[in-house]
Amino acid sequence: MLQIRPATASDTDVLLGLVRELAEYERLGHEATGDAALLHEHLFGPRPVAEAALAEVDGSAVGFALWYTTFSTFLCRPGLWLEDLFVRPEHRRGGTGRALLAHVAGLATSRGYGRLEWAVLDWNEPALAFYRSLGARPLDDWTTHRVDGEALERLASGAPAREVSR
Repeated sequence: MLQIRPATASDTDVLLGLVRELAEYERLGHEATGDAALLHEHLFGPRPVAEAALAEVDGSAVGFALWYTTFSTFLCRPGLWLEDLFVRPEHRRGGTGRALLAHVAGLATSRGYGRLEWAVLDWNEPALAFYRSLGARPLDDWTTHRVDGEALERLASGAPAREVSR
């Protein structure tokens, strides 16, 4: 029987394992450099910046969702950004992903938030098809940008920008 429940501090190691499985699935295992202490601090420490839920079947974790609050200046309301949604391959196509998304959507609506948003890798056709089936629409007119690593440090210090080639 499937159960969706809020993650607790005692779930840190399970969550980290699922995050690593997701990273491997997305071909980004080399980028999964965080550890249990960091995950615990930022989800369950004195100033949590994100929330998570676990999907369990017969008490065993089979997936998770992790999200955080955003803000829309146009709506003048908060929203949720779904950072990650992952279901172990053997539990896909059985409603687990939909249940996790419904859980997060329910939180957004119960809190009076105006949006639930996320990003999907462009090659992940199974995920894209799944999200379309739920009524999600891609925002093709928006391009996601990221500043990290050395570029983030340079920007924070006020140093001159340096264009990065693709």
